[in-house]
Amino acid sequence: MTATASAPADDIGLWIALSAIHGLGSQTFCQLLRTFGDPANIYAAPIKQLRQVVGPEIASAISDGPDEDLFAPTLAWVQQAGNHIVTLADEAYPRTLLEIPDPPPLLYAKGNLQLLDARCIAIVGSRNASPQGEKNAEDFAAALSESGFCIVSGMALGIDGAAHRGALRGSGATLAVVGTGLDIVYPSRHRELAHQIAERGLIISEFGLGTPSRAQNFPRRNRIISGLSQGCLVVEANVRSGSLITARLAAEQGREVFAIPGSIHSPLAKGCHQLIKQGAKLVDNIQDIVDELGGLSSAAPLPESSDLETEPNPILECLGFEAVSVETLIERTGLTSDSLSAMLLMLELENKIASLPGGRYQRIV
Repeated sequence: MTATASAPADDIGLWIALSAIHGLGSQTFCQLLRTFGDPANIYAAPIKQLRQVVGPEIASAISDGPDEDLFAPTLAWVQQAGNHIVTLADEAYPRTLLEIPDPPPLLYAKGNLQLLDARCIAIVGSRNASPQGEKNAEDFAAALSESGFCIVSGMALGIDGAAHRGALRGSGATLAVVGTGLDIVYPSRHRELAHQIAERGLIISEFGLGTPSRAQNFPRRNRIISGLSQGCLVVEANVRSGSLITARLAAEQGREVFAIPGSIHSPLAKGCHQLIKQGAKLVDNIQDIVDELGGLSSAAPLPESSDLETEPNPILECLGFEAVSVETLIERTGLTSDSLSAMLLMLELENKIASLPGGRYQRIV
C-alpha cells in the first residue's frame, strides 16, 4: 500500500517492522508473503510454520511481534508532504519491478510518485568520470528528457549526477535510486541536487530511514535502477565499475543495453568497449536509443556546440578528446610554453577544454 496521512498506521507499520528484521532479505520477505498472504498473517503465524520458510532466528524475531519503537519514526516521516511508502500490495507499485526476480517489498519515496510508471531509461557510469564523459551524460540525458523519457540513475558523483542534471535541464523528469535511507543525502555534496530531484522528480530507496552508506547496498540499488528502465546507457566505465553490474542486471532482466565508445587508450572506455563486445548497442547519438526502444518519433538532437571558432584553433586542432600533456602539445603546436599556457587558460575559461590531474588537458567541444 501507499502510506499517506490517512493510511492505517498499524498496516504500514507491520510492513516496516517486518522489513527491519535483521537478516530478512527481499527474496525471503516475498516468500513469506506468498506463504501467508500479508504481514498481519505473517506475524500471526505459529513459529513452527514460520520455521518452514525462514531460519530459527528470523522466525523468533517475527514471533516476538512488531516493535513499535522501530517503525514509529518512519510513520512520522511518511506524514510529511511528499513522502511515501509503497509496498508490493499497492497499486502504485511499479509493474516493471514486479518483473525482476527479487523486487523490493517496500519502496520509500520522496517526490512525484507517478514517475514510478513513467517511460524510463537508466544512464550510469563512472564516479570518476572525465569532463567529456560528464558532458556526454548530461547532453544525452537532456535530449532523452526532451524526448519524453524519465532519466533514472543513482545520484552518485560523476556520470550519475551529470545524468540527473541533464534531465532537469530538459522538459522531462528524473528518478534517483539511492543506497541509503531517504533521511540521508549521499554523497553530501549532492544535497542541492537531491532537493531539486525531490521537487521536480522522485527519489526512492528500499532501505529504511537511518540506513547509512554501505558498500553492499549499492549492487542491490543497481537492480532497481535497471528494473525500472526500458534500457540502460553506460556512458563511461572501467572494467571494474559498478555500472557494469547495472548493465549486466539490465541484460538479465531483458532490458536493452547501450554503451558509448571512447578512446582505446582511456581506462574509462574499456568497460563500455567490453559491453559492446558482449552485445550492447554502440551509441553515438540519441537516435540510436530511440530507434531501439521504438517509441518516440520526435527525438530531440544532442545540443550542438555554438561557440566553436569559425577559424580553426591550432590548439583545438592538436588537442583531441583524449587527455594530452603540455609537453605533447608543445611538440604538436610548436608554441612556447608561455604562449601555450596563456591559450590553454583562455580555452578553459571558454569551457572548450578541461584540465585533468597530472597537467593534462582534454577537449570537450
